[in-house]
Amino acid sequence: MSGFSVTFSFDWDEARAAFGRLERVMADTTPITRAIGTGLVTSTQDRFDDEVAPDGSAWAPLNPTYAAGKRGAGILRESAMRGGLQGSITYRAGRSDVQVGSNKIHAGVHQGGAVIRPKNAGRLVFRLGNRIVHARSVTIPKREFVGISSDDQVMILDVIEGGLARALGSGPSSGGKR
Repeated sequence: MSGFSVTFSFDWDEARAAFGRLERVMADTTPITRAIGTGLVTSTQDRFDDEVAPDGSAWAPLNPTYAAGKRGAGILRESAMRGGLQGSITYRAGRSDVQVGSNKIHAGVHQGGAVIRPKNAGRLVFRLGNRIVHARSVTIPKREFVGISSDDQVMILDVIEGGLARALGSGPSSGGKR
């Protein structure tokens, strides 16, 4: 993931303790981290539809002039083969960590915000609506999409505890009694 990624370790006590128990009874915990990765990708993509950060706060609104002239979903939600930022979210699972991110070059700009300045000219030149704009810089507000929400924390703990129950023979697909 060359665009932008965040690595999540199990840093809160309850999940860390449960994952530690899981590591003691499973030789390979990667199926669990893959399940967590799948869940995090889904919730991250859902944040694009809801236009909210992982903490639930609303994204900054689009510039009204830009929004009025915008056609289609734009680079955040573009569909088709190339896919927008939303469609590029993926994960990489290790034995005890999950990386969630995008290979899109503009992923970091949307995650953290940025100030765009010209490289080889005195001003940026672009079309905004029906007019040509010349600007020394453009500020892109942060629209955080990668992170762990409170719902994600619940999902992660559920996945870990479900994996632990199956590994110990007491889970629904283990053949054990409920």
